[in-house]
Amino acid sequence: MADAVSLRLFFHDRCFDGAASSAVFTRFYRECVAPKVEFRFTGMSHRATKPFAEDVFDSPENAIVDFKYSSSPKVTWWFDHHQSAFLTPADMQHFKQDRSGRKFYDPAYKSCTKLLADVASSKFGFKASPLAELVYWGDIIDGAQFPTPESAVELKEPATQLALVIEAAPENDLVPRLIPEMARRSLQEMLELPDVARHLGPLLERHRNSIEILKKRAEIVDSVIYFDVSDLDLEGYNKFIPYMLFPQCHYSVGVSASPMRAKISVGTNPWNEGGADKNLASLAEKFGGGGHPRVAAISLDPGNLDYAKKVARELVDQLRS
Repeated sequence: MADAVSLRLFFHDRCFDGAASSAVFTRFYRECVAPKVEFRFTGMSHRATKPFAEDVFDSPENAIVDFKYSSSPKVTWWFDHHQSAFLTPADMQHFKQDRSGRKFYDPAYKSCTKLLADVASSKFGFKASPLAELVYWGDIIDGAQFPTPESAVELKEPATQLALVIEAAPENDLVPRLIPEMARRSLQEMLELPDVARHLGPLLERHRNSIEILKKRAEIVDSVIYFDVSDLDLEGYNKFIPYMLFPQCHYSVGVSASPMRAKISVGTNPWNEGGADKNLASLAEKFGGGGHPRVAAISLDPGNLDYAKKVARELVDQLRS
């Protein structure tokens, strides 16, 4: 493939929507832009530092999906739906002035996967129907559109089991290997891949154990759930467990850790939003994180765990107020 286009694709790492939107982009680009393309995938996390160094855009084509905007002239494609897509007003202005016709933003979408599928279909003639299952579940999972918290926690569907592996498997280069497969396989077929199957059993067992752990660790005050599992191997825990255990609560704030980062997760109970009027993305942005009005996260260097705990407590206090 000596004459192939080289494209580096940046995506929201350890996130089902990030992986699914990458898969949609991969298939769209190959079918509608350049059949001969060599993809290189780079996962990104919401951190309290500038996410992109200029030298990371090292391909003739550089695309970003489900992640923050970059004004670098080397970025040729961009799709996102996060409120926190723009780090600065200058970035937003740069986007508004773009005339490439290859950069798209719509925070009204529940998932970047559906945004990308819709835009690629309407503007570039992409036939997204072979990926209908993936697009559907990308929207359900990222938009927290499960009918009940139990249905979100049971993990009976292939999509929810694959999401568990994507979000929690202890293997840093796994998701880039899965994205090309997601672009051409059904979700059930994805579970049968050796790279997925060898992680799924242990992760399901860990998931079941995590329900009891979160039940014991949770502190409940004024409709806010707080828990710290940073001393355990629980990064990538199911974010809906707290709402199944404590359905009366409006918000949750959790601290977790891995060798790669210390993470603060903050969310709104999708099944009990009454009185939940805080914009979580705006709160997270103050500490370098981001997300959506109803769910957000902050990633810090692993050595900053004490600071992460301090920030989490500040967020809890703000939500309880």
